[in-house]
Amino acid sequence: MGIQLFSHNQIAYRSALEMLSSCGKAAVVHPTGTGKSFIGFKLCEDHPNAVVCWLAPSEYIFKTQTENWEKAGGSKLENIRFYTYAKLMLLSREELKEINSAYIVLDEFHRCGAEMWGAGVQRLLDLSPTAKILGLSATAIRYLDNQRNMADELFDNNVASEMTLGEAIVRGILNPPKYVLSVYSFQKDLEKYKTRIKKSKSKAVFDESEKYYELLRRALQQADGLDVVFDKHMQDRRGKYIAFCANVEHMREMIEKSSEWFALVDKNAHIYCAYSDNPETSKEFDSFKKDESEHLKLLFCIDMLNEGVHVDDVSGVILFRPTVSPIIYKQQIGRALSASKSKMPVIFDIVNNIENLYSIGTIEEEVALAVSYYRERGLEKQIVNEKFEIKDELRDCRALFERLNESLTASWELMYLQAKKYYQQNGNLEVSKRYKTPDGYSLGGWIFTQRKVRSGEQYGNLDEVRIRKLDEIGMIWDSVRDLAWEKYFFEAKSYYEKYGDLKVPARYTTPTGVKLGAWINNLRTYRKSGIQKNYLTQKRIEDLEQIGMLWTVPDYLWEKNYVAALEFYREHGHLDVPLGYVSAGGIKLGNWIRKLRGLRKGSAIGAELTCSQIARLDEIGMIWANKFERQWETGFSEAKTYFERYGDLNVPTGYITDAGYKLGGWIVDQRANKKLAPSRRKRLDEIGMIWGKPDSWETRFDLAREFYLSHGNLNVPTNYIVQGVWLNKWVNEQKQIYKGNRAGKYLTGEQIAKLETVGMKW
Repeated sequence: MGIQLFSHNQIAYRSALEMLSSCGKAAVVHPTGTGKSFIGFKLCEDHPNAVVCWLAPSEYIFKTQTENWEKAGGSKLENIRFYTYAKLMLLSREELKEINSAYIVLDEFHRCGAEMWGAGVQRLLDLSPTAKILGLSATAIRYLDNQRNMADELFDNNVASEMTLGEAIVRGILNPPKYVLSVYSFQKDLEKYKTRIKKSKSKAVFDESEKYYELLRRALQQADGLDVVFDKHMQDRRGKYIAFCANVEHMREMIEKSSEWFALVDKNAHIYCAYSDNPETSKEFDSFKKDESEHLKLLFCIDMLNEGVHVDDVSGVILFRPTVSPIIYKQQIGRALSASKSKMPVIFDIVNNIENLYSIGTIEEEVALAVSYYRERGLEKQIVNEKFEIKDELRDCRALFERLNESLTASWELMYLQAKKYYQQNGNLEVSKRYKTPDGYSLGGWIFTQRKVRSGEQYGNLDEVRIRKLDEIGMIWDSVRDLAWEKYFFEAKSYYEKYGDLKVPARYTTPTGVKLGAWINNLRTYRKSGIQKNYLTQKRIEDLEQIGMLWTVPDYLWEKNYVAALEFYREHGHLDVPLGYVSAGGIKLGNWIRKLRGLRKGSAIGAELTCSQIARLDEIGMIWANKFERQWETGFSEAKTYFERYGDLNVPTGYITDAGYKLGGWIVDQRANKKLAPSRRKRLDEIGMIWGKPDSWETRFDLAREFYLSHGNLNVPTNYIVQGVWLNKWVNEQKQIYKGNRAGKYLTGEQIAKLETVGMKW
């Protein structure tokens, strides 16, 4: 009965049912594009009398998934009670009890690791002891949250089915992509290396590096531009492609260049935009999905399509956005991969400079591991694809770039002599990583490299002879950072002994000049992101915790402000907070809200808002536009209403709407604004904006003519006002001008004749 799952999902579904029956919880970890949401929907379909509480990061994701389910032939599911994780967090204990579900589905369950979202889920689970829990996600690991495994935390490691992206490609569940590597900016790199060459002190170094520089410069100039790259590899020239960008400004830059980059494919490509705070996003996304024209279709987006949302017939993705998160990287690639697609997708990995050419090695390694696994177990029949096609458009250029880098690196013996000279002058080799000798040699970086080579962290040639030579000139094999650790930790311990905690202000500097606040903040960043593990070791983490280290202070401060915003929302029903508003608890909520808007737009300094934070703010009515943007939108809304009523935007200067809005004055301001954004100008053009100031006399005459046609005369009542014009006053003014009672004013013969046609009695 009902929809038939793909075989890999059917196997996962059966396994999940068995695990739910025996353990009460089960997780399915399948890559993006394999249809794992259908496993959850199948559970709902097979248990129509059971209430299923379905949780997901956004309503938009859930809506798209259910549409795909029904389009594939699935039944309409009436037994689902849907909540976003952010909405769940706002429910009271009584409201959570009322859900009373037999099953709980945690979609994208790795997101439950977020502090507040996780707390909301845990409250629901505590109040639903008999509910069975099914988790769906492309990954169980929170890479930027200390590598937390959410399958272990939420499901006690009861994983019913697990599959990597590479395995899905090997098994033929997902079609192997054509992966194209290229670059769109290298001029700054060349200029930087030209400067380094000029500063080289050795003629031999100069000559060799100059040779490779010229070869690289010529190779890059002769390399295909992006217009040729897209023309060469976009086989589906009328297909749909999703382009991922970093932020709104970056997206606009990419769109501006699209007419040049895609000209050889289609000079009239259809461009769409989708990002979370754009009011036109739903319309744009729907138009993109429905576009069946013969033109190339490009959807530029920022975050909203990273997870959970699929578009039928996507021919490929374009990765303009650099990202350090393996989750986001694979989710973006997954937009082009789907178990229901028969054609080979293409992935364009376009980075912005030659030094950051991304390696597809992660997925290549997953493919190799899967192939090896099936071969070792005699399951060769499972292997459908052993590899996928990679087109490195700059392979030769990259080789030259590496040779250039090598040529600019001084020989070991030369750098040793520089180190020895420093030791003879200073009695030690205690230099910072960025230290350069008076001759311009990067001695600090070289010494740092020798330490990494000896510790095995970096490849290099450092034999016993070289080690002994460095020992003779005072080489300290512990890094300068390790030495500095002792100094900073001593200051932190002293602060703790004095104040009883480590709530160190960000800008706090000790009496000895140590910037302790900045150091503490950096440590929190290292711990949260999982980087710098060689510096922030487990032993050091434990030492810090013994003297009161708080790892989540920034989150605590954000949550404190959020609680104040939530209280404001509950009291007022909105989040339109005045700038100077201060809560009863002393929180400067108005200033905080303004900073959030700036952080979202990239115009304020601070930690970037997370997707979960944005979603939580949206749930309580966050207004992302500032006061001036809202004022403009109000004016535009009134102008649009006027256009729909009268068919034009020829608004009299004094016109006031029924709601009391001075629309005539607003239109005048738009005409006079020389810095009006092109996007706003375009929106006004679409509703008939007249940029040249209209002839006010003609406008008023038209109103007089309309009165004449309606009444058969020009006997306008004294207080008659139409479209903001006091028509009786204007008619009388024309009589006074005609009689010569208004110095400097006159009527033309044409104007007199026109007035007489509508019954003017002078």
